[in-house]
Amino acid sequence: MATGLEYFKKVYDVVPGWVQKMHDYNPAMLDHYTALRGAAMADGVLSVKEKDILLVGMNSARHYARSMVYHTKGAIDGGATLEELAEYLLVAYNYGGEIALQIGLQSFEYALELTGEKVEKISHNATAVDIVRYYANFASTDESKKYYEQLIPLFVAGNENALLVKLLESNVVNEQMKYILMTGIYTTALKNSETDYWAKKAREKGVDEPRLAELGYICLLTAGIPSWFEISDALIQK
Repeated sequence: MATGLEYFKKVYDVVPGWVQKMHDYNPAMLDHYTALRGAAMADGVLSVKEKDILLVGMNSARHYARSMVYHTKGAIDGGATLEELAEYLLVAYNYGGEIALQIGLQSFEYALELTGEKVEKISHNATAVDIVRYYANFASTDESKKYYEQLIPLFVAGNENALLVKLLESNVVNEQMKYILMTGIYTTALKNSETDYWAKKAREKGVDEPRLAELGYICLLTAGIPSWFEISDALIQK
């Protein structure tokens, strides 16, 4: 097999149809894309696991299930826990609302399969409140359980401002990663002023420029060159 096909076989266990077609029509193009993906997804100031799980959250937020599910495997293979995954999927609510949570269930169900967990599934048409209650069942510490106990009434009341604040608080996922995710969501949505806003908020939480730059590389993979235009405007010139 060509280099590109071997790479994606290793990543996904099988060669996805879209990869095979790119190879069939233009193998050189696949090799260039593979090199770009390999560089963007390599361990750096963000780990491979962090990059994959960020992409899960970003694609859930923008309602793009296909890419979200692909990166779920990478996140779980990289060591992400079900608790972590649930929290990234919850942050997606801040942009994509209830639909983002419903779409995110596809990622969580796939993660359950990958980890061999045998638990009852929840309807993909479940309300945001029911989905949050479902994820609360996977909290493994008293501190994490308390986080959900405080979060659930905010969802019940539909208190969006309080929800935004609470969803971005540290729990099993620290607040820096959540602010990185929010920056990435608006980057992939090509919303320039919001990307700049969240990049500034991330810096206030201690996120450094190299991590924002690496975030930009993975945004480029899932949303194309225009997403790099957006985050590059928010990056501080070296």
